Amino acid sequence: MNKVKLAEVLAQRSGLSKKQCEDMLELLVEVIKETLVSGEEVTLAGFGTFMAKHRGARMGVNPQNPTQRIQVPAVVIPKFKAGKNLKDALKTVVTE
Repeated sequence: MNKVKLAEVLAQRSGLSKKQCEDMLELLVEVIKETLVSGEEVTLAGFGTFMAKHRGARMGVNPQNPTQRIQVPAVVIPKFKAGKNLKDALKTVVTE
């Protein structure tokens, strides 16, 4: 499901317009990005936690020349940890 389809489903279920739902989704994504950039986490109870993690520099292999080693720089990456309710919801899909 992409952002447009998600906005349509939210509009149908909430009674809001599709445009309002698209704007809210865009705002939600922007707030999450800004919060992660500032070094904080975003926790949605029952769904999960978005966080920024630091991945240190390391040596890697050049995919175009596997015999050559290259330095991979340190980077900050987004990470998502699923909450218990989300995990439980997905477990029922597998067991049915």
